[in-house]
Amino acid sequence: SHPLTRQAENSALREYETRVKETFDAIVPTLKQISALQHQTNFESQAQQIAKQQLGFELPGKLLDNVWVSHLDMRSLFAWCLFEVYKRFSDEFFTRDPLQGSHLGDETRFQEFLESCGFHTLDVSPCADGRLAHVVRYVMRLPYKAVRRKSYAGALFDVENSLEKWVETELYRFKEGKPNTADAPTRYLKTVVYHFSSVDPEHEGCAAHGSDTTKAAQAGIDRLQAFKQAVENMHCCGSSIDQLLVGLDTDTDAIRVHLPDGQDGIDLENYIDAHEMYNSTHQMSVSEAEAWIHKQVANSNQALSEGMVKLITALLVNNLSQIDYVRKAHGQFYPDAGHEERFIGAGIGFEEVQLRNLTYFAYLNTVEEAVNDLDVGIKIFTGLNISRELPVPVVIRFDYHGKVPGARERAIEHCQRVSDAMNQRYVEIKSKGLLHSLVAIRDISAAGCIEVLDCSVKTEAKPEAH
Repeated sequence: SHPLTRQAENSALREYETRVKETFDAIVPTLKQISALQHQTNFESQAQQIAKQQLGFELPGKLLDNVWVSHLDMRSLFAWCLFEVYKRFSDEFFTRDPLQGSHLGDETRFQEFLESCGFHTLDVSPCADGRLAHVVRYVMRLPYKAVRRKSYAGALFDVENSLEKWVETELYRFKEGKPNTADAPTRYLKTVVYHFSSVDPEHEGCAAHGSDTTKAAQAGIDRLQAFKQAVENMHCCGSSIDQLLVGLDTDTDAIRVHLPDGQDGIDLENYIDAHEMYNSTHQMSVSEAEAWIHKQVANSNQALSEGMVKLITALLVNNLSQIDYVRKAHGQFYPDAGHEERFIGAGIGFEEVQLRNLTYFAYLNTVEEAVNDLDVGIKIFTGLNISRELPVPVVIRFDYHGKVPGARERAIEHCQRVSDAMNQRYVEIKSKGLLHSLVAIRDISAAGCIEVLDCSVKTEAKPEAH
């Protein structure tokens, strides 16, 4: 192990990831076992016993009824089980907070650290690819509550949405002094995380950019520059942002941090690689390794501020633990170089998803505005699920602020609109039983669990018409 690796944290994170993913992955083997018993006389009791033992819950009786005259609807059973596992996973996250804490401390301590670097907000836009879903809590080892994360296909974040968030943040600083006062000499830091594959760069890179690493990185630079220009054009008095471009090798979880180009931009070709830092400092003591990494960052580019040097150093040091995490659990590389997501998350929310290859994100208000993200997700799950005759599971979720009048009702309307539009757009696979959805909302003001509104798998008999 590397001397800077935080072993106890790695063990805790590994236990959580393994437990959650094993629960999702137990669904198919369990249903295969149940399917083989469906013509036995005591099928239902055996099925419930197996489900409870291997999944931790019983199955809806309606889905097990009358199997002696018809086959089990395995697609509906699969979707229902996956949604049940998701709900339990989500509930645990919000009630027990299993990933709380990090090397930089809790939310307050991290905010103090961030401000000491010259920033008051860290806004991260990773690619929607499920192999980046753990970028905040695992890869960068940051407290997820203190970092704004919003994912987009190809990391092509919405400039207008980010501009609205910048304005909202600055207003809070001016009116309420949160996270610090408006006269504090700190800036909003926008970060893009693109990705690439060191094992199979031509096929397992970013699908939105044709697995072209250079194209993915340049697209991130272009989007960052557009956001920076938007802030400067729309607001006066020296308003601007700072920007950071990070690349993630999805096979090793090693990051590369790009450096300034000396012209108020980002250098595509000049970056610091955490993997190289790992190898160069592996035989050093803790203090020697930290000092060496800080010196390498400070000497890498004269355009870096002291605060940016401090932040980049922290990200690189944090990432060394994740590199060791992957090596200890899997060897040099992850065994799942490609997509292995378990479901699509569509809407606004999903703070609880901090695990690699668990969810493909499609952050959206309407299907129309994020059709590219959804189409990419459906394409991915065509290979993962539909090719095996399994349905695509989609969790449609909108979080809302319960203190805002009418917010819950609007969240429900968003859910219904997205659900209807999605069913219409993908009507072909929907009609074949190859698309199922769970619809939920969550009041983030109350810090509670999700509230399930509807599920496409119906487990109760329809009331008789009168």
